[in-house]
Amino acid sequence: MIKDLTFSASDGEKLHITTHVYENLFLGNSIIFVHGFKGFKDWGFGPYLADFFAKKGFHSILFNFSHNGIGKNPTEFTELDKFADNTFSREVRELSELVEALRNNFFDLGAKGKVGLVGQSRGGAVSILTASKRNDISAISVWASISKLDRYSKRQKEEWRKKGKFEVMNMRTKQIMKLNLSLLEDIEQNSKDSLNIEKAVKNLNAPFLIAHGDQDLAVPISEGEQLYQWADKSRTELYKLYGTGHTFDIVHPFKDSNPKFERLLQKTCDFFTSKLN
Repeated sequence: MIKDLTFSASDGEKLHITTHVYENLFLGNSIIFVHGFKGFKDWGFGPYLADFFAKKGFHSILFNFSHNGIGKNPTEFTELDKFADNTFSREVRELSELVEALRNNFFDLGAKGKVGLVGQSRGGAVSILTASKRNDISAISVWASISKLDRYSKRQKEEWRKKGKFEVMNMRTKQIMKLNLSLLEDIEQNSKDSLNIEKAVKNLNAPFLIAHGDQDLAVPISEGEQLYQWADKSRTELYKLYGTGHTFDIVHPFKDSNPKFERLLQKTCDFFTSKLN
């Protein structure tokens, strides 16, 4: 069964959600999928992977952060003002509130099972930062995750402060997408504490699966290796996929899966089956 829901965050902003669950297969546990920068719940592999995990007995949750730029049109960036105002701290708070809602039976699942997170790219960092602050995340997997939030040169930051905005090109849509100074200020003000990924990884109390393609040009595999170096090796695995990149050869609109992505899905599924059951 596929269901669309809307969750109101503590500040009144809306998170649009799609859940996949097969009641006759459901084993009681949930997985929340966390999209990355310029990502959204219905991008490429989103609905496919949600259905994959639902068929394996999980309650699969896809959602859009309130300021990811997606509005009523589920696949087009029409809320660029919100996109410009987004911050990491907002996303960490929203994900934590969504986990809390799940624990409080927002999804009407009855018995409270365990919760796992899958974060892709920037969503990996947000998942790590969120899980490190909670004791009710039972397992976490990150795909092509970043290991650092500050990804800007000194010159870029100077221009950003001068103009009050930073512009990025969406190569798929050819849109110029602006980032307000609030994002840079959030990173700089919180990099030693609430947005410190190294500290968050070292504080994780849950099993941790790091998956990364060796041909990732957007986020080099060295960042996945860095996460692994910080992590508790007794509960962490680094899974390298060879011959594939940042989105594991999946495109948007979704056309078809491929053997490498299927291996990633199965590896992640085996991880959660082992750690959540």
